[in-house]
Amino acid sequence: MLLRLALALLTACASMGSIAQTERLDLPDMGASADSILSRKEEEEYAKALVRQMRAYEVLVEDPLISGYFEDMGYRLASNSDRPDKSFTFVVLDQPVVNAFAAPGGVIALYTGLILAADDENEVAGVLSHEIAHITQLHLYRALENQQAMTIPIALAMLGLVLAGGGSAEAIQGAVIGGQAAAQQAQIFFTRQNEYEADRIGIATLSRAGYDPAGMGEFFEKMGRITRAMGEGPPEYLRTHPVSVSRIAEADNRAQNMPKPPPSDGKDFYLVQARLRALTEKTPDTALQWFEHRMDRADISQAETDALFYGRAIALQRKGQFDEARKLLRNLLDRDRHIAYELQLADLDLESGQEAAAIERLAALYHTFPGNHVISMQYADALLHNRDPGQAETAAVVLRQQLLDHSQDPRLYELYGQASNLAGDSVRAKEAIAESYYLRGGIHEAAMQLQELVGRDDLDYYERARITSRINELRLELAKLGLEEN
Repeated sequence: MLLRLALALLTACASMGSIAQTERLDLPDMGASADSILSRKEEEEYAKALVRQMRAYEVLVEDPLISGYFEDMGYRLASNSDRPDKSFTFVVLDQPVVNAFAAPGGVIALYTGLILAADDENEVAGVLSHEIAHITQLHLYRALENQQAMTIPIALAMLGLVLAGGGSAEAIQGAVIGGQAAAQQAQIFFTRQNEYEADRIGIATLSRAGYDPAGMGEFFEKMGRITRAMGEGPPEYLRTHPVSVSRIAEADNRAQNMPKPPPSDGKDFYLVQARLRALTEKTPDTALQWFEHRMDRADISQAETDALFYGRAIALQRKGQFDEARKLLRNLLDRDRHIAYELQLADLDLESGQEAAAIERLAALYHTFPGNHVISMQYADALLHNRDPGQAETAAVVLRQQLLDHSQDPRLYELYGQASNLAGDSVRAKEAIAESYYLRGGIHEAAMQLQELVGRDDLDYYERARITSRINELRLELAKLGLEEN
């Protein structure tokens, strides 16, 4: 039963297709038994637990510029789906394979290998829209409908086996099938009907959200060309869910009958893609070589050219060549005052010892774009760099505002803990560090931190009540996971 439940969970990777209409069909909700497998509260609990487990395995890309871009893309698509009321969580997994998956609770993960393989934003959006359709159409729950209720420990244990194997198709199959016959495996794979349904609904969502619906078919055609040219097997994404020639052709035909979005240079996507490559390549030299080779293409656009220079600047900074990196960034800023360039130059100033210049630049950005999460995080981090109590108080104010809307960000709690400690508020500092442990999968460690804190005799009534309440919540969660807290 464990293997069957887990296989249904982890085979939510998608192949893709299209639909010739873009209008949302608002049919009356007659009720569906599959929708009752997990309640809304259970879905939310599962999604949070799954993301915490991913953090515990240290496989998430948590750079706020990168993760924030794909979160925005996902929510833009979800708001144009057939179920905009459903909860979604979008994450990027640091795995160099072309893959993606959807899981119960609306968790959708993109692998870095898929993002780096895409030619433009429309291809990645096509993958996300297909995965969103798997969630909105309850495909996974239908597969589980005749099974026992899903439990968080089962799902997280199997996720651990998969991630330990690198996230590849072989790892998924090896962790989940465990020697079961192929016939048993086939019983709970997504049916062909489910895949075509996700294709049709996903491409309609893609078009409604303002992306080019041709991106779906183009992505798979490109994958096929690459593998044929190199004589290799198909990428993980296609290996788990093969795409037929007729299915690609249908996607292309449907896309041709849909309205085309206004032209876009796709600059933000290219910048994020270049940043991802510069930060995830094993060495800066490898990244620099890739950017140089890419620059030789005759058909490269100005937007992609700028992104390649931006990626080169990040790689040069990683290599310690600060002057060369600064020259590239200033040249880019002369043409376009893009926030990504401003933030990278501030990061370069901070790393090269020019703290005052970095803080001045970030303060200007913070007041120009109040509430921006990426700017706020980097501004607070810079303020904490020299451990000045006065600047730490300012950082604490900035971070408290962000906690209102980003309560699931462990890095935010880590910074807030540092700021509170430097500003002299050791109670808030300890609470913040406990929350950062919790959000990285360390529920037991978080409870221990708070248990130590509540034993202090200098707490006032409200602090003791708040901390005691949180300890009880953590103990209840440990009990649900079968990890009783002594």
